[in-house]
This record gives sequence, structure tokens and C-alpha cells, in this order.
Amino acid sequence: MLPREVLKRIRKIEIVTERLVRDRMAGQYHSVFKGRGIAFSEVRQYIAGDDIRLIDWNVSARMNDTYVKLFTEEREMTVLLLCDMSASGLFGSRVREKRDLAAELAAVLAFSAIRNNDRVGLIIFTDRVEKFVPPKKGKRHVLRVVSEILSFREQSRRTSLAAGLEFVSHVARRRAVAFLISDFLAPLGSYERALRITARRHDVIPVAIRDPLEEGLPDVGLLEMQDPESGGTIVFDTGGPEAAAFARSVRAVREARASLFKRLAMDPIELSTDKPYLPALTTFFESRARRLRH
Repeated sequence: MLPREVLKRIRKIEIVTERLVRDRMAGQYHSVFKGRGIAFSEVRQYIAGDDIRLIDWNVSARMNDTYVKLFTEEREMTVLLLCDMSASGLFGSRVREKRDLAAELAAVLAFSAIRNNDRVGLIIFTDRVEKFVPPKKGKRHVLRVVSEILSFREQSRRTSLAAGLEFVSHVARRRAVAFLISDFLAPLGSYERALRITARRHDVIPVAIRDPLEEGLPDVGLLEMQDPESGGTIVFDTGGPEAAAFARSVRAVREARASLFKRLAMDPIELSTDKPYLPALTTFFESRARRLRH
């Protein structure tokens, strides 16, 4: 039985995201995520002007008339939500924690998927895969996905994006759309190879969630700070040269990550805990739609 507070949060996310998907996102999702191709539907008699390449000669011979094949778009896809639930996701200095933002975004993507008859699966990982919910359809399933994220209690506090990415190959035999939702604080070298390999077979979309205080601290003197994943503590001078060096290193990591995504022809989504996520999602869909047209 889920705690009452978790149930309230699930219900709130359901109301907000379902309305958002219905009014704003469903059409954008459909326009950029195509199915696996076209599938045979039926045959009908040939009409002047039909493409002769579609003539079904076997049926035509049996029926002593000319018949052509009809096809429909095979829309159904598998959407996998890869959620990094290491301890750094519990941080949030403004409106919400990174983990709460991840849960709401996952709900938007999941509701968009089921409105298009796609299947949704969930992979929750830290430095190992801790939870796998196999892909299914339906609103009840989406609510289970959201509840799994909100009620999750990690066994490990550390991160391995490679662990989540490598797991995709074990559970997705056909090409899938995989949203990799993380703060991407892990060293780039620890997941670059796994990201490259997974992206060869699947459509991987990085979703980077950040918090403003992770990129720059206000000058408030000395602070004792704790790493949520290692548990280690340090005393940090927010007005000293360490603060400036920290800001430079964060920018360098973001630039290197963006460069990697660009080399792999990925369309990342950048979110922040102090800003609404809808503009970022809209920018993503518009950008991908433009790229698909060219």
C-alpha cells in the first residue's frame, strides 16, 4: 500500500500531465515519433491510376481480376523511460527536487505515448538496474510507472549511466525510443561508450535535469557540503577561487556533454528545477521535426 502522500502526488501529476498531453503535446509527439514502418492491411480491386508496383499478382491470378495491396502505418512503438534514481536526484534548491521533475516529465512522455497506442516501459537505475517495469499500454500502466518513480527507495546512492544503457539491449529486441533521464553528473568517460553502442540500435534521447546551485553558488562564506552519493563532506569557500574554478568546471562538463550529443546526432532536452518544462519540451519537438524534414 502506497503512503497517502505519494498517492496525492500521483493524482496531482495525473491531472496536470494528462491535461497537458491532451491539449498541447499529443500532436507534437505523433509528428516526430513514427512507427516502425508500414504494414500490409488488405487488397482491393485495381483502379486506374493505382501504382502498378502494388499489384498482388497471386491474388489477381486467383480472382481472375487485378488487385492491389493496401498498407497502413505501423504506429506502435516501444518507449523506454530510463530514470537515474541515484541520490543526487534528491537535490533541489528552488521549486522542486530533480527527482520530482523527473517523475512529472516521465508522466508527460508516458501519457503522450499511450495516446498514440505505444507501449511504455520503465528502467530505474543507480549504479545498477534496481527496477524494471516491462512495456505495456494503458492509463493504469502509466500510473504504475509514475508511482514506481515517486515511491522508489534506492538500494545504492551512486550512479552508473552505463548500467542503465546496457540493460536496454537485454530487454528491447526491436528498435525503441529511450528517454535517458538523469542529471548527468557522472564523468562523461564512464558512459560515453555505452551511449554510443545503445544509440546505434535505439533512438536515445538524453534528458538532462539540473539545479541552479549545481552551476554556481552565491557568496555566503564558508559552507560545509556533503556529496549525496559518496557521503563525503568538505568545507567550501563560496567567495574564494575554488568557487570560480567550480563554475568553470561545470561549464566545461556541460559543453563536453553537449558536444558528445551533437556528434551522436541526438536531440537532448535540457531542464532546470527552477523553470517550467513545457518550453523545453516544445523546443525539443520543434527541433526534431525540423531535422526530420531535412
